[in-house]
Amino acid sequence: MSKTVSYKGKLANGEENRLKLSTINGKTGYKITKFQVISSSPAGSSPEAVIKIYKESKVPDFVIDFTDSDLLAAAFYEGNNGNTILTHEVIVFDNEMFNQDIFVNCSTTEGNLNYYIELERMSLTDIEATMLTLKSIRSITS
Repeated sequence: MSKTVSYKGKLANGEENRLKLSTINGKTGYKITKFQVISSSPAGSSPEAVIKIYKESKVPDFVIDFTDSDLLAAAFYEGNNGNTILTHEVIVFDNEMFNQDIFVNCSTTEGNLNYYIELERMSLTDIEATMLTLKSIRSITS
């Protein structure tokens, strides 16, 4: 069974949203299939922003570190004072599967950023659920 679920939200500088995905038995897994961001006022501002999706809660900052094993996706957004020039880069580690809550956080120089996330939801076997849960526990304790 595979189904797409989506989440949307808005974040200001330094904010973080928790997307509640965990289940009692952990037998539902997810992968990120789409991640998009846009300023809440794209025509009238020139923000620079970094929005990241993590497996664990993190303090928002402008640093993107691919060696961080909790990082699932990152986006950089830059507006240009109402002109048509936008810089927008999104990177999703689409081979990462998880069965616990995820966290979306934002660092921006001005305004708010909207995000849209699509997740592929799938059923997990007992072994897959156990492996993902243990991986999550190891990440928390390290």
